[in-house]
Amino acid sequence: MAALMTILVLPFEERGPIPNNPRFPALVYQKAFPRAPADLASAMERRFEENGWLPAWRNGIYDFHHYHSKGHEVLGIAKGSAELVLGGEGGRELGVSAGDVLLLPAGTGHRRLSASSDFLVVGAYPPGQSGDILREAPTGELKTAINRLARPVADPVSGRDGPMLEHWSDGL
Repeated sequence: MAALMTILVLPFEERGPIPNNPRFPALVYQKAFPRAPADLASAMERRFEENGWLPAWRNGIYDFHHYHSKGHEVLGIAKGSAELVLGGEGGRELGVSAGDVLLLPAGTGHRRLSASSDFLVVGAYPPGQSGDILREAPTGELKTAINRLARPVADPVSGRDGPMLEHWSDGL
């Protein structure tokens, strides 16, 4: 399983009303989970929780550009597939499917362009963080708050030895 996983590292600069994150890149874990489990959503929730990321919801991804200022977010693709845009208008278009995981630092824009009818996402946040939904350009104060949001202790997929710790190194 781990040998097949590929990590995409996607740094984004501020783009229009989307601040993105000046310190941490978005990470896409392709094939992070095998597709075999009958209940992939529960398997993802268990793994995220074991690594200190608290499962918060099951749903999809909004079809409008938005970002979160109060938390880093992990999105596990539990069923189906979708085309997304990361980084705001004109950002990176990306196909995702069951077994993939996206780790979006606070401020990272994301939007669903299209999805299969069975598309299901599991969302989770580190302790004390949450996913407010913002669409408007951030104030200077909000940009500062996003930049100061702490790096979590563990990677949501791989724990204390995961890719997040390597690619989000300037936080600690």
